[in-house]
Amino acid sequence: MSTRIDIRKAAPGDAPAACSLLRRSIEEGRRDDHRDDPEVLGPWLGNKTPATVATWFSTPSNFALVAESEGQLVGLALLTQAGKVALCYVLPEALRCGVGRALLAAVEEQARTWNINKLFLHSPAGASAFFERHGYLNAGKETSCFGLECDLLWKRLDQDCQLEEGAARKRFCNCSG
Repeated sequence: MSTRIDIRKAAPGDAPAACSLLRRSIEEGRRDDHRDDPEVLGPWLGNKTPATVATWFSTPSNFALVAESEGQLVGLALLTQAGKVALCYVLPEALRCGVGRALLAAVEEQARTWNINKLFLHSPAGASAFFERHGYLNAGKETSCFGLECDLLWKRLDQDCQLEEGAARKRFCNCSG
């Protein structure tokens, strides 16, 4: 993969390629998490259709981004106005090339624009270390809407609040603000 990564706002016309990216990322890249179990994989992939993805992209309360390299979509992220990083997926062959980091930085920038000071997400265990390397705190296990046990991760974006010792183990920071 080329080292040049372009991040741009997703458009409904990106939905077919983005849907393919999501499905490949889950099927191939998260195999250790779903272990080819149809009881997990089926529900996880169930809403990954071009029509659904196009709806996510056109929903005004969502901010969706795609990463491109040499004209190919290699990554996708989606932030909701509720502060949830709902999607952050990268093609298997584009992992460890800076795509995820660039998408996450752009999502955090948008969150600050929306005056959101805390983000959260649910991550399969195999991807949690990526988010932790980028400052997200692991608050423990939760079951996702498609039945997979995931880690709940969160991050404060404002730098005025310092976590108290041991606060990383709590679900949310007790700082006021």
